[in-house]
Amino acid sequence: MDQLRAHCPWDRKQTFESLRSLTIEEVYELSDAIAEKDWKGVAGEMGDLFLHLLFYAKLGQEDGCLNLSESLDAMCDKLIRRHPHLYSDVHAETPEQVKANWEKIKLQEGRHSVLQGVPRSLPALVKAMRIQEKAAGVGFDFPTMEDVLDKVREELDEFLAAKNAEQRSEEWGDLMFSLVNAARFAGIPAENALEEANRKFIRRFEAIEKEAASQGIQITDMSMEAMQAAWDRAKAR
Repeated sequence: MDQLRAHCPWDRKQTFESLRSLTIEEVYELSDAIAEKDWKGVAGEMGDLFLHLLFYAKLGQEDGCLNLSESLDAMCDKLIRRHPHLYSDVHAETPEQVKANWEKIKLQEGRHSVLQGVPRSLPALVKAMRIQEKAAGVGFDFPTMEDVLDKVREELDEFLAAKNAEQRSEEWGDLMFSLVNAARFAGIPAENALEEANRKFIRRFEAIEKEAASQGIQITDMSMEAMQAAWDRAKAR
């Protein structure tokens, strides 16, 4: 990294701001590799992400605004502080108890809200899950799955009863939020589940396209009935 910053025109030009979007892209590439269980790809994407972290450390060193050793030392201190069940006399025997302690400690560190640590730029589905997890971590949660499903039904009814586009948009958002809550309650990672549904749809739709091509026609020339039949065959496979 020292050599790149000294001798490469592209690397010399980079700033915190210019790298930000590239880092986000690298995280998504790592996410894709994990979703595909491409472990060789995961290793490669981890390397790319580490490069970005070292790049930020180098920029911080140059500007005198941060230091990598101090950053890692602070992380170690934070992990020790937030794991009192390992490094102190607090008891926590379940993951839920650990998370509850974690949120309490964060508030003691000066945060004014349990939700303060949720990044504003997170994708909405991931953000909904994190918001709900954090609220549940301090006891704000439905008692049973049936209560969660009752809320889903309530939000669906309100969506169906909406009178205009603005109301439908708001009620659709509430419905999605309640569905994410149902996923969380069931132990389902909502983002992963929806991504698998996306991939499944793509596989089956591409099968329709291949079937159209095998018949020498464009998919736009297929009837809905023919496309549905091709979909069902792809689903059966």
